[in-house]
Amino acid sequence: MSDPQQFSTTDPRFVTWMKSPESGGNEGCLYVSTATDGSGDVALSERAEAGADAPIQVVPRASWAAFLQGAKNGAFDHI
Repeated sequence: MSDPQQFSTTDPRFVTWMKSPESGGNEGCLYVSTATDGSGDVALSERAEAGADAPIQVVPRASWAAFLQGAKNGAFDHI
């Protein structure tokens, strides 16, 4: 993961955002953040640059873990 970035969002639980170094440049990178309230919720945001305003998608920790496990197991390799 890259160095953490600070974003302002409409949900104050998400403060520190990270993107994969595999994202390359700053065009259309997917950023991920974990909630600071202990809920385990994860937020995703596709942004053109670190400081850009963009909508966020919040998912429960269990859903995020299932997605990551599926990706590790090759569930999305056909895409």
